[in-house]
Amino acid sequence: MVWLGVDLGEARVGLALSDPELTFAHPIGNIKVHGNAMDAIEDVIDIIEREQVGRVIVGVPLLLSGKQGESARKAQGWTRELMSRLLEYRNTGQIQLNDVPIVELQDERLTTVTAHRQLSDTQISTRDHRPMVDQQSAVLILQSALDARHADAIPSNEAA
Repeated sequence: MVWLGVDLGEARVGLALSDPELTFAHPIGNIKVHGNAMDAIEDVIDIIEREQVGRVIVGVPLLLSGKQGESARKAQGWTRELMSRLLEYRNTGQIQLNDVPIVELQDERLTTVTAHRQLSDTQISTRDHRPMVDQQSAVLILQSALDARHADAIPSNEAA
């Protein structure tokens, strides 16, 4: 089983997959959406089916205050639509999945800033960041969820 990370953007939707051991996230590309992330849902469903994704982590861009703005509401709507289509397609046999994946939202505040910084640290010119930043943000979103999973699974010394 692998997990899929999704960074919704106005121009592109960035994607990342985990390894089967659920340890590391790696970029798998972008889907061009030209202003409407809903246009990416069918492509995302194809990836979910092909890779037999067990969990989808969608970045939700909360405001720095932690409250929801318009972008966060769009991410929630996108997530609801993805779940609706996955259930419909599974129930009608349009897709072959062992199980419909869990779809959850992950706070993604400042992931784009961090992604730009990481790309700069690798000596990639700022001009070349645009096509890479969305998938790098998806990596950060997914890696955060994977790390949280491992932190929850490791017993603390206090519990011993």
